[in-house]
Amino acid sequence: MQSDLLLIQQLQEGNAKALSSLYDKYAGALYGVILRICKDEGKAQDVLQETFLKIWNNASSYKADKGRFYTWAYRIARNTALNEVRSPSKLIQTEDLGVYKETEVSEEVPVDVAKLNGSIRQLESHHQKALELVYFNGLTHREAHEEMGVPLGTFKSYVQQALRKLRELYGVEMILMIGVLIEWML
Repeated sequence: MQSDLLLIQQLQEGNAKALSSLYDKYAGALYGVILRICKDEGKAQDVLQETFLKIWNNASSYKADKGRFYTWAYRIARNTALNEVRSPSKLIQTEDLGVYKETEVSEEVPVDVAKLNGSIRQLESHHQKALELVYFNGLTHREAHEEMGVPLGTFKSYVQQALRKLRELYGVEMILMIGVLIEWML
């Protein structure tokens, strides 16, 4: 984490080598997230490049005290990928890149993948499907409820119930980490 802080500081000062180092460190994980959403390698590569361009252009908006760099970069990548698949024309994220929530995952939270997978497998199948559609396939609630063939309100309650159950089974930090763990989930 210490080297990340130095790299991020250098990035914020306009150091292209710092961007290159952060790219080497995080591009693989971000590409996996993007590819799952885009489902097309060519688009995913373009979105990855666009993601790092946004990271470069908006580096000053990253605040280390608000959360991990990966979480910030992940949200930029996810939003960029979702914009790509939702619109036939390139939809560039023009809104504020303030992606922080009141609570963020700290760097020290250990990820117990086996426990997490076990917790998800304990959910009812419709709860698992709801999480898969929203968090891993990148669908909106409106799109996902149609996919499942249930009313929108019912679908939203599925997601809330699933997250509440996971919070009980795995802990609060899992809810914050769910987006980061896409590679291990499906």
